[in-house]
Amino acid sequence: MKDLTPSKSWTLFLSIYIHFHISIYVSKYSSPLAKFPGLDKATMKTLDSESVLSEGKLNRCVVLPVNVPIVADSLKRKNQNWFARASSVNDLIIQVGDSTFHLHKLAMVSRSEYLNRLVFQRRSNNEEHSRIDTIQIDNLPGGRKTFELVVKFCYGWKFDVTPSNISSLYCAANFLEMSEDIETENLISKTESFFSFLILTSWKDTFRILKNCESLSPWAKELQLVKRCSEAIAWKACAVPKLETRTDAWWFEDVSLLRIDHFIEVIQFIKKRGMRSEIIGSCIEFWTLKWFSKVTLGLDPNVKHEHVTIQLIKLHKVTTECLIKMLPTEENSVSCNFLLHVLKAGMVLKINHELMCVLQRRVVLMLEQCCVQDLLVKNYGDESSLYDVDVVVKVLQSYVCGTSSNSAAKVHSVGRLVDGYLSQVARDRKLKVEGFKLLVEALPQNARECDDNLYSAIDMYLKAHPYLTEEDRENVCSVLEYHRLSQEARKHVMKNDRLPMKLSTQFVLLEQVNTSWTMASNGFNYQRKTQTNIRISKDIEKRQMSQEIKVMRKDVEMMKSQLVNLNTCKMKLQKKMKICTS
Repeated sequence: MKDLTPSKSWTLFLSIYIHFHISIYVSKYSSPLAKFPGLDKATMKTLDSESVLSEGKLNRCVVLPVNVPIVADSLKRKNQNWFARASSVNDLIIQVGDSTFHLHKLAMVSRSEYLNRLVFQRRSNNEEHSRIDTIQIDNLPGGRKTFELVVKFCYGWKFDVTPSNISSLYCAANFLEMSEDIETENLISKTESFFSFLILTSWKDTFRILKNCESLSPWAKELQLVKRCSEAIAWKACAVPKLETRTDAWWFEDVSLLRIDHFIEVIQFIKKRGMRSEIIGSCIEFWTLKWFSKVTLGLDPNVKHEHVTIQLIKLHKVTTECLIKMLPTEENSVSCNFLLHVLKAGMVLKINHELMCVLQRRVVLMLEQCCVQDLLVKNYGDESSLYDVDVVVKVLQSYVCGTSSNSAAKVHSVGRLVDGYLSQVARDRKLKVEGFKLLVEALPQNARECDDNLYSAIDMYLKAHPYLTEEDRENVCSVLEYHRLSQEARKHVMKNDRLPMKLSTQFVLLEQVNTSWTMASNGFNYQRKTQTNIRISKDIEKRQMSQEIKVMRKDVEMMKSQLVNLNTCKMKLQKKMKICTS
């Protein structure tokens, strides 16, 4: 669609008006030029405010057909029957769904090639001719209400075409083949001209048309109504100067009301027009938050899963897969938290495995720049933990598979991120031991420079879960190692009565071993210092000096023996721990 200046656009509209003899009435429409796609946000907002939602104040087109062969006095309804009263007798019955219209052949077949063909086909097939022909139409776009407007058109009555009925009327006119080939100024041409006028001039009316197209598939798609509306929306959305920051653009709210297939169509045209990937990503996030919730995923505690229909689950599955395919591929075009939420939905709905892998890879590539808040994905339900740790574990496992090419600094940054996440989720009293331990063990030991932050998170978990059994506490603390804690953390361990007895005993013994090594080292230094002093102190008697040396050597030997015993004890404990954890 080429960009039109206001003067050229107005000239185009006048030519359409004169050619098709259409009377256009627009409420609150003081300046037609102002309603064309503007060049700034203020103009667009003006457009929105002028195109009000009230049905009585919508843009309207009053259709006045010409060359009407039969003029009926009235169209009266009795239950599900409509009767066209004219000077001649009704000779055509058309059934649309469960409604019946008693009409006249001449009035209807002179405008519709489709009806003309059905009526006269019987005669050509030598079927028994009756005074009244009956035609059944079950799949007319718009159904009975739209056909009632078609009947009024064929009989020459005035009726209003509005954004609410233009799409169904346009599709019905094409279905009934009401073209210029059978009669000039027929219904297709008249609805086409008004449709073109609406999508060129009114932002809100374009959305009304597109919304009404949802019940007209596949006609609306085949007749390119969806495509033309989507192009018009993309054109007007991109007419506003590009946003400098990621935010909710003025058009997000309107676009978020569209069904997934129409939303995809709009996004595709917006991409073609060069909209920034961050803005497109934000729009997709906005739409997803609008349409997806705990209820739509069948996670609401008040809505049991068995009550959610299979068709609804399939719809959400297809929608999720479409969203993943639609996401812009540029870096940082969507947030890590949003990707995790979509990944969670994919796990619940069991979407295509390849698409799941695509999502996981995208999150993995963002981990090193993430913060703790990015990883928080809420659960719903009274029995569930506050946050979904399974989806984070799945991403971390994928990350570990590709860490061989990452530098130590990058891996350590992810380690700090996970420890911060552990500290956040550890406060949740509903988080089970298995889930917490899976998180702790998701990263290898080399992902952390030391285990101080890990110990802090574990201690926080034990504090929030005071009623754990001794076995569960041992299970949670099994990853802690004495030599990976700082001296300050070790001191805290010695005083921490929340730790399991087995771990406390082990740490006390290891602390004694460490102290003994220190004492032994100091003892050897003391021996060397004493020997130096002996050589310097010539005034001390040799016998006394020899006795002192023997005593000191004896003390040193005793300390060495104790040290060997403690070291043996340490090795035995470590072997037992490995057996218990394996």
